[in-house]
Amino acid sequence: MHKKETNLSHSKLANNMMNYINKNIDTDINIDAIAVEYGLSKFHFHRIFKEQIGKNIYETIKSIRLQKASNLLITNKYSTITEIASMCGYSSQTSFIRAFKNRFEQTPTLWRNGGYKEYSNNILHNSISSDVSHTSFSHLEAKIIKTKRKKLYYIRHQGYNKELSKVWQKMMAWVYTNNIENYEQIAIYHDNPIITLQEDCHYIACVKVDDKTKLTNTNLPYFEIEEHLCAAFEVEGIYGDILKFIQWVYHYWLPSSGFETTTFPSFSVFEKNHFLNDDGIFKVIYYVPVRYV
Repeated sequence: MHKKETNLSHSKLANNMMNYINKNIDTDINIDAIAVEYGLSKFHFHRIFKEQIGKNIYETIKSIRLQKASNLLITNKYSTITEIASMCGYSSQTSFIRAFKNRFEQTPTLWRNGGYKEYSNNILHNSISSDVSHTSFSHLEAKIIKTKRKKLYYIRHQGYNKELSKVWQKMMAWVYTNNIENYEQIAIYHDNPIITLQEDCHYIACVKVDDKTKLTNTNLPYFEIEEHLCAAFEVEGIYGDILKFIQWVYHYWLPSSGFETTTFPSFSVFEKNHFLNDDGIFKVIYYVPVRYV
């Protein structure tokens, strides 16, 4: 197999595994069984994943579990700590508390009772892009809708930074190569950048094309997201505002909304993409998954 084909194969495997982890974070993920399904040895499977993602699989799963749990503890006031631990794949509350304390240096109870505020403020203090934003979002109102299933071609990027302009340029090169006229630009935020350092955040730049579109170049990986109940917000601003907006949604709007969120990530559908426009202004509809309680 040629080097390019090998790299594409390895990239597809690692991306499929990341999608699987995020989709099944509430379960006991059996890595050995998955490696067998791919026809690979455990060693080879782990090596490919780390080579492509930059972390080993177990570290990745643990990080995703705790990041999602840290959000749910803030937003889901009707759920017990045991229920949140279960939603994030922990079989016991004891193991969850121990892992959470090692990661955030405080117990889930202290975090839920306001400890997250100081932690979040420290993240913001060290974030240049967030620090320049002084926009207020308290005037925004949500519309509760049910989104449709979407098939998305994507490029995964670690870090919320100006490098995303290059990622979106590459995505658009793929769009132009395939002569796609009707499409949507979508950003998926797997991490809350107010809790996770921006350089560690996983961002996915996606394009949704019409199912009838014939593609001449299909090197990009794809996945499908199912329909979800979401709160939708129409938002516009400049670089850095989106991070402050996400903080407002998770730290202020959700806890008082009467809804709870899920482990599914939030996402934005662009009307205007600030990573592709010289004026740096974005206009999006932001969707945060919610559930009725």
